[in-house]
Amino acid sequence: MVGLRWRGVAVAVVAAVALVSCTGENEDGFRPGSVDVADPYVPGSGNGGYDVDNYRLAVRYDPADDRLVGRAVVTATATQNLSRFNLDLSGLTVDSVTVDGASAEHRQADGELVVTPNRRLENLSRFTVEVSYAGVPTAVTDGVLGSGGFQHTDDGAIALGQPHSAATWFPVNDHPSDKATYDIEVTVPEGLAALSNGVPGERTTADGWTTWRWAERSPMASYLTTLVIGDYRVDVGTHSGKPLITAVPADMPATGPQARSLSRTGEIADYLAGLFGPYPFEAYGGVVVADPRIGYALETQSRPVYGPGFFRSGEPNYGVVVHEVAHQWFGNSVALARWSDIWLNEGFASYAEWLWEEHDGGPSAQRNFEQQYAVTDWSRPTLDPGPGAMFSAAVYKRGALVVHALRRTVGDDDFFRILRTWTTERRDGTATTADFVALAERVSGRQLGSFFDAWLTGTTAPALP
Repeated sequence: MVGLRWRGVAVAVVAAVALVSCTGENEDGFRPGSVDVADPYVPGSGNGGYDVDNYRLAVRYDPADDRLVGRAVVTATATQNLSRFNLDLSGLTVDSVTVDGASAEHRQADGELVVTPNRRLENLSRFTVEVSYAGVPTAVTDGVLGSGGFQHTDDGAIALGQPHSAATWFPVNDHPSDKATYDIEVTVPEGLAALSNGVPGERTTADGWTTWRWAERSPMASYLTTLVIGDYRVDVGTHSGKPLITAVPADMPATGPQARSLSRTGEIADYLAGLFGPYPFEAYGGVVVADPRIGYALETQSRPVYGPGFFRSGEPNYGVVVHEVAHQWFGNSVALARWSDIWLNEGFASYAEWLWEEHDGGPSAQRNFEQQYAVTDWSRPTLDPGPGAMFSAAVYKRGALVVHALRRTVGDDDFFRILRTWTTERRDGTATTADFVALAERVSGRQLGSFFDAWLTGTTAPALP
């Protein structure tokens, strides 16, 4: 049974969302969608009143003048009677908006595109929004990870970032609780690559421009979208019958640490699938970027992006590949309903590194657990760490301690059954810590509320299991 603490957190969030979405109701029952999803970690991001089903994006980008021209077709379903709704969009100017083919009023302010259709939308109705827009994209300079968003580079651009970046290059409901499928078409000067998520489609060239096409058919959180444009050596192959596409900057050697690290992507995915269940997407891959502003790696869906700092030693870095591939299960297929539960992403991906090290001839997961336990600052919580600590050791390292301690508590059989049940039952959806606690109790037949309280939020070192 789930402890009261976990139920209370979930109820509080639902109540907050309901409070935001119920303001401004008209006499006829139509009201605007809420202007955010009431997530205090990303105020102003995401919007209520609808669920997006699919984004169909067509963008044209010329690095010579850093100008992007785009058209986005957003297919969604209303979750209330809507008089107007918002999409997140920063730094780009909207030329026109239609809703179900009819011109719609629109205005832009504070990173929001506010759309008022000429015919109000009824609850549960499906509708299509088409937005034409253009401009010079802007970066996100206040991201917790550092510089993100759409960033011009010497030979192209990189669109990347967490917890938000998508709104810098297309109109979007920018919160992981609203996952959608994507069709992405990118036109760039001939000779440049344009890499994105999912399965590659037809590539065509005409009049000095090449159009690259990508499709992600599994629902994807918006921050997991990426666009990498530039002079890249792109390797296209297959693994387990699915496309495996990796890319490194063209001036990096084919035998360098970057390419060697990515070369084990399929092998790593297979190892993790043996522990977590079937690989959840229709493509594999990875992209290495050279821009020093990208000081992180990100698990962009089906095609993680790796910053240059992970390869400074001159040796392959398989650990970072394991971490980002593990996120394809924990964080991507099973996404967050709210950012305060980010340990569900990072704790499991960090623990996957320990499992791989043991598998690959390194120290055991138990040894890593003991070493990390001894140096952990227990005053810093893993659950709900605060916006400024979303990517702290409390989330990554203490999060991994939670996972291994659960394994020691319930035993290997139940532990791996919990993981596989989680990735199966929650596939393509979102979840909370309360959901995970409930599942762990159901599968193991144990009451684990006290265990999770101690390991996730306790302020003193828990007793070793």
